[in-house]
Amino acid sequence: MVRKLAVCSAMAGGFLAISEVAWAQGAIWRPAEHTTNTLAPGGAHHSSVDDSALDPAFAGLSNGAPALSSHPQERVLSPIPVVGEDTARQEAWALTIAFRHEVPAALPVASVYKTAWVALARQQLEQAGYVLDRPQVLVVVDRNPKVQRLCLILALPGSADWQVIGSTRVSTGTTGRQYYYITPTGVFPNSADRLGYRALGTKNENGIMGNGTTGMRVWDFGWQWAEKGWLPSRDKVQIRLEMHATDPVYLEQRLGHTASEGCIRIPSSLNVFIDRHGLLDAEYEQKAAVDRRFAALLRKDRVVSPIAGLAVVVVDTAHYTTVPAAAAFKDTDTQHRNTLHG
Repeated sequence: MVRKLAVCSAMAGGFLAISEVAWAQGAIWRPAEHTTNTLAPGGAHHSSVDDSALDPAFAGLSNGAPALSSHPQERVLSPIPVVGEDTARQEAWALTIAFRHEVPAALPVASVYKTAWVALARQQLEQAGYVLDRPQVLVVVDRNPKVQRLCLILALPGSADWQVIGSTRVSTGTTGRQYYYITPTGVFPNSADRLGYRALGTKNENGIMGNGTTGMRVWDFGWQWAEKGWLPSRDKVQIRLEMHATDPVYLEQRLGHTASEGCIRIPSSLNVFIDRHGLLDAEYEQKAAVDRRFAALLRKDRVVSPIAGLAVVVVDTAHYTTVPAAAAFKDTDTQHRNTLHG
């Protein structure tokens, strides 16, 4: 029996076009298109950088492998920067200060939530076999329907004291609506095996810009197994998991509640912050030095952090017993807003 693959955020105007890539203002734009694929149960779908409609000098070979320069020395990727713990903590603090200025949607993090998120993130990393070989930023997302938060955390190998950089509300996959999927937990790297894209600001039939305004970054984590949120059986199917902004007028104000078709919706200011500081672009920066497609996607005004990482870690505190009631979040949110505006 063939299972249907769902593309998250399709209703909200999201898109996953794999062809007709156009070059514009130093970025990669892809036309809006609803995509449905099929895959036999248990089958695999390899997601690699698509090469159609690109400059032949930079297009990949027929098997999808990227074509690089014929000079061997130019094919060698530069190593990802590695800094010591003290330098990493100083950089994380600088990012925290920048976060407070650049992300109006910033919220405080209670210590019990920091403890829970770090513990659950460590668990997911261990289960995925993801090795922390250097200090790096992790994007930790709590899909708990009563929480719906994202937190940027400096993860330190060999240290239990990870450092919070900043947090905002998000929206993950919801239940009870047909073709809406529960965002899976796990570790999802922004791998250079896939080339992300930027939003066109396209509106769907309901007038919604599902990926946010023109130029917002869309991080593509490939095909992932997710539960069907509308079925009691919670059968699984593969969806295209992405993280992106959402409509700033109609949907951004609703962040903090489950709402998406499976993707991770984030505030536009957070989207710009992660993009500008390259916090998920450790591999993309390496690839950009030898592949113009990646260089074109990245912001020209970026200031890449030396603790940039590449992993989004989705956790769920619903059954983490030491986490307080959601009402505690509302109290701290109010206090934080009063501090910001008072």
